[in-house]
Amino acid sequence: MGIHNYFKSLSDLEGIFRCPGKFKYQEHSVASHSFKVTKIAQFLGTVEEHQGTQIDWRTLYEKAINHDYAELFTGDIKTPVKYAMPELKELFSQVEETMTRNFIAQEIPEEFQAIYERLFSEGKDDSIEGKILAVADKIDLLYESFGEIQKGNPETLFLEIYEEALSTIIRYQELHCVQYFLENILPEMLEEGVIPYTQINKVSKHILGKKQ
Repeated sequence: MGIHNYFKSLSDLEGIFRCPGKFKYQEHSVASHSFKVTKIAQFLGTVEEHQGTQIDWRTLYEKAINHDYAELFTGDIKTPVKYAMPELKELFSQVEETMTRNFIAQEIPEEFQAIYERLFSEGKDDSIEGKILAVADKIDLLYESFGEIQKGNPETLFLEIYEEALSTIIRYQELHCVQYFLENILPEMLEEGVIPYTQINKVSKHILGKKQ
C-alpha cells in the first residue's frame, strides 16, 4: 500500500498500449506517450516564450507528464470512440476521475493527497499551459497515426485519427506554437516519403483549407 504501489503503477503504464485492438506496425504505450507529449510541450512552450508569452514551466511540465495517468484504470479508449458523442466522453471522464480519486485516497499519504488531486486533474484548460498540453497531445497522436499510414497500414482508423488530431490542432491556431507547427513542421512531415496525392495529403489540404 502507499507510494510503493504508486511507483509500481508507473511500470504498468508501459504495458498499456494505445489504440488497442487494431493492427499496428509500431506499438506505443501510455508511458511513452506521456514522455513524448512532455517533450513536445517543452518545444511548444519554448516557441511561445520566444514570442513573449509568459509560461509557467512547472505547471506545463506537471500537466504534460501526468495527463494520461488515469488510463492506468481505464486503458486507452480509441479517439473516434471517445469523441463519438459528448455524453460518452463525459462519462469516460467521470469514471476516470472517480477511480483516480479512489486511488489517491488509498495509496497517497494524506498530507500529499490534495497535491496529487491537483496533479492528476484534467490539465487541458483555458490557461496557456492547458492549451499547449492539448496541442502537444494531438501532435503526438498525429505522429502515431502518420507513422502507421506512412508504413501502409490498411486500417482506415488511422486516417480518421490523423484527421481528428490535425483538426483539433488547428482550433488553437491563435497560438504562436501552432502557427510554427503548421508553417514549419507539418510541411516537412508531409514531404517525408509520402506520395503527394495520397489520401493523407488530400485530407491535410482539406483541413488546412478550412482555416483560411
